[in-house]
Amino acid sequence: MQAKHIPPITLPTPQRGHRTSTPGAWTAAHDTRWPQLAARLLSLKHACRRSVRIVDVDCGAGGLLLHAVAHARALGFLAIEGRGIDASPALIGRARAAAARLSDPAIGMTFEVGEMLAALREEQPFPADIVLWPSSAPAALYETAHCLLLEAADFVVRGHEPSWRAAA
Repeated sequence: MQAKHIPPITLPTPQRGHRTSTPGAWTAAHDTRWPQLAARLLSLKHACRRSVRIVDVDCGAGGLLLHAVAHARALGFLAIEGRGIDASPALIGRARAAAARLSDPAIGMTFEVGEMLAALREEQPFPADIVLWPSSAPAALYETAHCLLLEAADFVVRGHEPSWRAAA
């Protein structure tokens, strides 16, 4: 059996100040986690998945997460859930405002003020399909969170380093 060719994923890079139809598009295009995230979404779609759940444990203003859910919808996912957590109430407020501009009933978004390790503990009973781990997080924090990540997600996207499948 011959392997099916999957074309590479390319994301247009919007210019600064250019208005895009997808919240967070400029931010996502410049986030080191985007290529891995987009590839994972495509992989899930090729596996005939119809729904996806993405958690960003250090979401900031939510740009990458919002772009990811919009991209998932464009790929044809029928049910998309996004959850963003950040310690800054101001950034969560911005994320909620941006999420309010999404008007697709297939996309459900929540943004919460909270701490990332606590959020990972909350994810353990029903692991997310994808967890976005901040590429800027200190190595010591990652070492602390590693066991939580193994139980909180099927797939972890870290940025500069290779992503990995958490669940067996």
